Amino acid sequence: MIRRMDHFTIVTDRLAATLNFYAILGLSPGPRPDFGFPGAWLYVADSPVLHVVETDRMPEPRRGALDHMAFFAEDLVGTADRITAASLDYRIIRTPRPFSRWQMFLFDPNGVEVELDFVPEEPPPADWKSRAGR
Repeated sequence: MIRRMDHFTIVTDRLAATLNFYAILGLSPGPRPDFGFPGAWLYVADSPVLHVVETDRMPEPRRGALDHMAFFAEDLVGTADRITAASLDYRIIRTPRPFSRWQMFLFDPNGVEVELDFVPEEPPPADWKSRAGR
């Protein structure tokens, strides 16, 4: 019986850019077993939620069909400010009622779409409506 999502794994030929991207979103590098190949485990609190495997060359054909990964997040305005300061683009929407959650979407350096979900009570960035259609 499944209890919860444990982690995602992405493969990259741009490890530094990938680690920097996820640091902007608040993930922190932490302990990782020595698998004999380079990579990193990125944590939220005590949980390694994103495993990153470094490769010299991306596999051909590319594996899998991951559409996007989603994280529950806090501080919508602060997150938008950090992403904008890093010159990254994002779009933001509000889910239909009765949920009304804020959802921010952006792409990591490997082309993986990342969704950040925020509670409805958080204030949005001032320009959120102009970012809804991006």
